[in-house]
Amino acid sequence: MRIALIQQHATADLDGNLRRGVERAREAAARGAKLIGFAELAFLPFYPQRPADGDVRTLAESVPGPTTDAFTALARELGVVFVLNVFERDGDATYDCSPVIDAGGAMVGRTRMVHITEYPCFHERQYYTPGNLGAPVFETAAGRVGVAICYDRHFPEYMRALGLGGAQLVVVPQAGVVDEWPAGFFEAELCTPAFQNGYFVALCNRVGREDRLTFAGESFVCGPDGAVRARAPRGDDHVLVADIDLADVDRSHARRVLLKDRRPDVYRTW
Repeated sequence: MRIALIQQHATADLDGNLRRGVERAREAAARGAKLIGFAELAFLPFYPQRPADGDVRTLAESVPGPTTDAFTALARELGVVFVLNVFERDGDATYDCSPVIDAGGAMVGRTRMVHITEYPCFHERQYYTPGNLGAPVFETAAGRVGVAICYDRHFPEYMRALGLGGAQLVVVPQAGVVDEWPAGFFEAELCTPAFQNGYFVALCNRVGREDRLTFAGESFVCGPDGAVRARAPRGDDHVLVADIDLADVDRSHARRVLLKDRRPDVYRTW
């Protein structure tokens, strides 16, 4: 199966951001992609780089809403699965949200970022309510798909929950900046849970200079053996395409050995 990650910059031109995303998605589908993922807040400026000024609810949209409607129609037309990321408003609460749209155009569910941080240029607690949907895994035409939104990837408990939920592929919408982590760590942090849980990980990062931050790009895909299968360049818009074999999940060391040898009776109270 072929998957694609749309690594693209974003500006204050929201219609232009969405239009570029749709164009790149068509390109990815023409290259054979059956699942297409986008970065964190892919069609918006990265609002949390500044403290909130006013009512942030005015910046958010409903789910379903305009963005999901556009990709629902596109999924139905192209026959592909989409993993999006939007700034969601639900009543008075706002969330960092990843809707998952199946190949027939049905929205099979959504993930909301669980862990919310707050430090300079990442003022996320001023924008996001902690997610209340757990760590769902969705049955799609491209297999069993889980989502770890940006900061959630740092928490082994969350990544293990996706594995225990039967995920074959975990998509990570990301907003990571240039030189945020030591060399090699960016990939290694996710290659480890891919190996420990026996699933593919596909991280899609923002790219480009914005108000206070420069996002790195460098999206990548790693396999359940912990090895990187494909990488996107730093600093450039790019459609990263990778071929994955979901049979590798069942053949993985984690699914054959590690998960069977867990001892939750010992560490359940940790």
